[in-house]
Order: sequence, then C-alpha cells, then structure tokens
Amino acid sequence: MKVKKISTLIILLLSLSIFYSCSDTTDTVTDTALDNSLNLEKKRATNVSVNVDTFATGLNNPRGLKFGPDGYLYVAEGGLGGTNPSVGPCDQVIPPVGPYTWDFTARISKIDPAGVRSTVVDGLPSSQTSPALGSLVSGVADVAFIGNTLYALIAGAGCSHGFVSDPNGIIRVNSDGSWNLIANLSDWSLNHPVAQPEEDDFEPDGTWYSMINVHGDLYAVEPNHGELVRVKTNGHISRVIDVSATQGHIVPTAVAYHGNFYISNLDEFPVVPGSSGIFKVTPSGRIQKREGGVTAVLGLVFDNRDRMYVLEMTTVAGDPTPGTGKIIRIQPNGAKEEIVGGLFFPTGMTMGPDGNLYISNKGFGPPIPGFGEILKITLN
Repeated sequence: MKVKKISTLIILLLSLSIFYSCSDTTDTVTDTALDNSLNLEKKRATNVSVNVDTFATGLNNPRGLKFGPDGYLYVAEGGLGGTNPSVGPCDQVIPPVGPYTWDFTARISKIDPAGVRSTVVDGLPSSQTSPALGSLVSGVADVAFIGNTLYALIAGAGCSHGFVSDPNGIIRVNSDGSWNLIANLSDWSLNHPVAQPEEDDFEPDGTWYSMINVHGDLYAVEPNHGELVRVKTNGHISRVIDVSATQGHIVPTAVAYHGNFYISNLDEFPVVPGSSGIFKVTPSGRIQKREGGVTAVLGLVFDNRDRMYVLEMTTVAGDPTPGTGKIIRIQPNGAKEEIVGGLFFPTGMTMGPDGNLYISNKGFGPPIPGFGEILKITLN
C-alpha cells in the first residue's frame, strides 16, 4: 500500500484555516491584531544593519513584484478569489484542495515612490481552494518588463480552476490597460508532462509562481509539476529543465539570473527547517545544488556585490506559521546571515534601483480587501 505524501498545498491551507479561525470572525481580523504577531526583528550583529518600513498597503494577496522603467513598483496580486463553482469538461483538482471557486478579482498594481497604489489592470482570473480548507488564492503570480512593455504570469486560471475559456499563461499589457495572451501555459502543461508528477498533489493547469526577463525572453517556474520554461514574446514555449526528473517533487518556486539561473524550492510540508535549497541551472539545463540549509523559500535575488538574498516564508518546524518568515543573505563564500525576521507569510521579493529590498508581505491570507502590504528593507 502506498503511503501518500503530505501535500504542501493542503498543509498550508490547514494552517491558514486554523490561524484565522482563532479570531472572533474572519472579517474582524485587523492590522493591529496582526501586527502583534508580525514582530519584525533585525539581526543585531555588527555587520548587519537594516531598516524595515511599510512602503505600501491595500493589496490583495500580493505576490511577485518588479520595478518598471518609470521607477514605479509593479505588483502582481492573487486577488480575492470568488464564489463561482468550478465545473467544466476537464479534470478538476481533487478534494480536499478542490474543487476551486473563482471570479475575475485579480489585478496588477503600481506603486509610486511615495507608496501610493494605483491599478494598472484589473478583472483578471482569481481562484481559491475548497472552503473546507480555508483560503488559498491564486491569480496574477508575477510581472516582468522587456523594455517598456509589461508582461504578467497568470496562475489562477485554467479549466481545473473553473475558467473554461481563460488559461494560465503569460499576458502582454498594453499602454491603455488592455492585455493580450501571448502564451498558453495550461495547454503547455497538458501536452508536455514532467517525468515525475506527484499524483497526490497535482494541479492540471499548474501553479505558476515566478517569472523573469533574461536577454529579452521570459522564464517562468511551475512548482507543482516542477519545471522551468522559456517563453519568447511570439509565444513560443520551450522547456529549460524538468526539475522533477532529477530532484523529484521538491516544489521549485523562485528564479533569479546571475550568469546562470538559480532556482529555490519550497519543499513539502510539514516544514523541516533547513531542508530547502538553491539550485544552479545552466542555460543548457544542467542542475546542481548550490546552497542548502534554507527553509520554505519563495523569493531569490542578487545584489551588485554577488550576494544572494533568500526569502523564507516560514521557518519553524511543523505547519506554516505566520510571523516566522525571514530574509537570509548568503555571501559569495557561502556564509549565511539573517537580516530580517518576523515576516508574515512573505511571498515575493525584488531588489530596487535604490539598492534596497522590497517584499510582498501578508501574501497568503483571507480574502479581505487590502489585507496585503509591501515592506521596504533598507540595506545600510
């Protein structure tokens, strides 16, 4: 008899459901109450000095984020899910995670240097898991620029999430706020299966998570199946590497480029501190573990001194725990140092043109409008 693996997704949902049920009611969760558990801590070592400030508020499940050529910060938002039932001619996500419910509540926001948010595109697909497991919302997963053109990675759509006519994919955003689908990633996932899919934790349309621009092409990571793909602006999709083929179901998440690709992984839950890693992937698709000893990683960037910054969503053993997220800095010689602790389910990270880090915080949470925020980590 096969012993089923514990799904990363299922455990995260259970943790969220239990945490928010401890409040009187979901809609009475306030920023004040959450700030009591969001006790940001700075490393007291003499070689680390940072300031943590709230840069922007009023976001809905913020995820990946990038600065645009205009100096504004662009943020992908998962949205607020919806109540429409997920039915259709395709395979649905199995209980207890599925069936999903959905609506067009995801969006892309931009934030000016003063921290004021405005909407770039709204009405994008957003879906959420079965109410039995609380709320885990997927929508717009990440954004990237090629020149002055904005592209976005859609992760909450597809037939298995209830959207029969709206697939997961990459969209091009036009200057007037309209958009066009350039690459159908739902179709790609269906027709290009990976070597070792995890049948007990499988999303037919994928759960695409992060995307970057490298030399005018877009590269996107899919955690549930386990792969990195290259997408040209004409819509052509090709696989860089099937991570599952050599690493199994490690749930790859964030991708960065620093001469080679670097991919982090979330790993399965319950959390085992230090069980995640950073993998170097060459453009030809060779993979090698570069760093270990990190935990539940959802963000990865480099600075101009070749130092790597690793965003850990949760860091204590067991179920995902709010208020335990961290940022770890890894020196070129491999030395690690914690620079920020106490983050509340952080989900994305970018390096700003000012040399500081910007974090999507409260990136997993209840479908309460404006629950998420962006933190600025000033690196001195």
